[in-house]
Amino acid sequence: MLEHAREVTLEDISGLTQAELDFRPDPGSNSIGSLLKHIGFIEYVHQVITFENRDLNDEEHLRWAAAYELGEKARREINDHPLEYYLKKLSAIRGKTLKHLSSKKDCWLYEEGKWSNGVTFNNYWFWYHVMEDEISHRGQIRVIKRQLAT
Repeated sequence: MLEHAREVTLEDISGLTQAELDFRPDPGSNSIGSLLKHIGFIEYVHQVITFENRDLNDEEHLRWAAAYELGEKARREINDHPLEYYLKKLSAIRGKTLKHLSSKKDCWLYEEGKWSNGVTFNNYWFWYHVMEDEISHRGQIRVIKRQLAT
């Protein structure tokens, strides 16, 4: 499912120009480029949480802040990149995901942990969220693409 979600995302962004990737329908919107970097961030942070059993460190927080927060920070910092920039980032992150997932047995998906507030989670939930988040942002990308056409 992760790979299918990614294939459809890649089809949707195929051929976009730098100007299209940077386009914002209104001053408060995110660009397609920002959403792509956010998709990469979500997958990266879930790698850290599930494969390395830790949270982001300070350096990672700084490096990914614009992609995590989106909004004004992303509008200032995530610009002027060609499609290939985003494709390489997404591909590198996905390659690491697939490498780690291939080393896990299915029972790993159901290993449980507990948030500090007492709510339980498992690895299946984390990786479902990665897929769900990409699909959600792909919907936003499609809306922006329609606005490009007008």
